[in-house]
Parts: sequence; C-alpha cells; structure tokens
Amino acid sequence: MSNRDEILKSLEVVIDPELHRSIVELDMVRSIELSGNGVVDVTVSLTTPGCPIKGHFQTAVAEAVSALDGVTHVNVYFDVLNDAQKAALQQKLGRGSLPDGSLAQVSNVLCIGSGKGGVGKSTLTANLAAALVGEGKRVGILDADVWGYSIPRMYGLGSTRPPVSAERKIIPLEAHGVKVMSIGFFVEEDAAVVWRGPMLHKALSQFLKDVDWGELDYLLIDLPPGTGDVSMTLAQLLPQAQFLIVTTPQQTAQKVARRAAQMADKVSLEIGGVIENMSSFTTPSGERFTIFGEGGGKELADELDVPLLGRVPLTMPLREHADSGTPLVIEDPDDPASQAIHQVARGLIAMAPLELPVLPTLDEVVTVADQAASPKPVGMSLPMA
Repeated sequence: MSNRDEILKSLEVVIDPELHRSIVELDMVRSIELSGNGVVDVTVSLTTPGCPIKGHFQTAVAEAVSALDGVTHVNVYFDVLNDAQKAALQQKLGRGSLPDGSLAQVSNVLCIGSGKGGVGKSTLTANLAAALVGEGKRVGILDADVWGYSIPRMYGLGSTRPPVSAERKIIPLEAHGVKVMSIGFFVEEDAAVVWRGPMLHKALSQFLKDVDWGELDYLLIDLPPGTGDVSMTLAQLLPQAQFLIVTTPQQTAQKVARRAAQMADKVSLEIGGVIENMSSFTTPSGERFTIFGEGGGKELADELDVPLLGRVPLTMPLREHADSGTPLVIEDPDDPASQAIHQVARGLIAMAPLELPVLPTLDEVVTVADQAASPKPVGMSLPMA
C-alpha cells in the first residue's frame, strides 16, 4: 500500500487550469487519509465554494491516486480556503487577487458547435435550453456566433440593451426562463459585425467575466461555424467546458464536423457527444424521407467514442417557431422534433457529474457548535388564533 508521501507525489500531476500550477505546489491538498482496505480519502481546498472546475479536480485526483499500488478506491472531498489561506496563496503567486470565478456559480458549460453553417445549430441550442428549463434546470445561453447571431430573434428579444447592475455587471435578458446574452443586444438590429480576432477575444472575455450569470445548472454557448478565433478563445477561458457536436446525416457535414472535433481535441476541450439534426422528414401521411442521408451522426459518434445524444427530425414547426420567437419545445412538446430534443436534454442531465460534498468551513463549524451549546427555549407552545 502506498504511503502519504507517495500519494502527495502522485498529485503533482493535477494542475489548476486557472492558476496553471500543481495543487500540491499551491498547497490545495488539505488532507490525505488511508484505510487498511486500500481506500484513500483526499480533501482538496477550492478558492470558491461553487468552483466551476470542481469536476476537473474530482476526475484528475481520482485518476492520479488510483494508479498507485494497493489503492482500491479514491474518495475526493472538497472544502474552501479561508481568508488567511487565500492571502498566503496570493502571496505565493505574487498577484493581488485569485480568480473570482465569474462562472463560479455555473455547474456545467456546454459549447455547441458544428464546424460548418446550415446544420441548425442555433435552433437546437435555443430549443435545448428551453428543454433543460422544462426539466427543472437553471439555464443560460451565450450567443458566441458573433457574425451570425440569431438567439435574440429565436427568443423574441430583438435588440433590447441589457441593464447594468450597481456592481457594474451586465445583467442578461431573460425569456422563457432562459438567461440570454448576445452581441445582437449591443448593435443595431440585423447590423453586420466586422471584427478581427483581438476584438472578438475581448468581447467574449467580457461576456464571460462581466456578465452576472448568477446560479446556473447549464450555460449553453452557441459557437460560430468553423474552428477559428472564437473557439480557441473559449477553450482558453473555459477549460472545464464540454463540446457538443451538431451534424446532419450526410457524409459531407460529418467530415466537417470531424474537423471541429479535432479542434476541440487540440485545445483540450472534452467532447460530450454528438447530436444528429435533420435526420429525416415525415410527411403528414406518414411517409418518411431521409433527405440528407442516414447514419452519419452515429458513425461520427462511434469514431469519436462518444454518445449519440439524439436524432432530431426535420419538421416545419421547428423552423416556424425559430422565426416566431418561442422555442418549439414550449409551444408544441408533442412534435417529433420536440420529443427528440427533450431526449437530448435528459441525456445531458444524466451525463452531468453528481454534486460533490463540500466540507463546512471552520466558521460554519463554530457557528453550529455555538447553536448546539446555547440553551433552547423551554415551556409549552400555545395555539395561535
């Protein structure tokens, strides 16, 4: 059985994506406990209670320790650095503040891309967000398709300018229970956005860092076509995000989507799954046509070794409601496309990591102890009129 020093040594490979240093070097490994049956308990300290990269630490710590001889199981727990520990870490890093985690209250970030235009990626994003809300989740959409922004129209928001809070944070607009942010809110309606890379990077950084997203279960990011500046910028800013690939069944679209997957792999974005859109068309009489071919989404998912999250059929109401400003899954949940999108939403929920336990801070422990020690009121309760 490995000892504590060997376990600590193995954790040097676990890197904080925001601080770019080992959790051992950052003194974030709070405790290591070994049991005789090969079970190891590791507690890691986070900079914020709702740290968005908690899932990264959970996986990386478990993998690193499990590789050691004699380890049969690894439990990963979390607590939060207190003020003194944060100050010590700031001094070690030589910086005035730690990342405050503008997305610290966002549990899951999903980048939705296709590699090419015309596959219905934005329509899927809009409806998938509404479907997740229907499953009881708190959801936001960042319309990162700067040149082809369309989410505001699909949610009936037009070009309304979002307000700014007293803390100088942009407050996203909300429609159908979904928080929405888009460049379309800051330009004249239907105006073309002619920007180069540095301006795109700055705008996307601001949408992530200066927008008050609040508590969200899912933030969906609608990517532009291609594998250029926007995708690379988001990979830098969101190392914890998952990448969902949208494709149509035909071979041409599938090959382009494969390039998007290669881009995600090169910038270390985890590929969460494939969604096949426009998979078939069924006439009112029940006759089914595979207009764009068949099986391309499954073939791509198998090649990438990721799940095929769903096949969304081509229906006229799906297009009509994208233009009307109300997602189809809200207006007509029985439509075949709505049912397929709800299936994708439930699949994503099933894939999400379970909420991990966070140990109470010292202040919280003291507060609970004080409450337990304080005398409880005595006497009988009286009925209220």
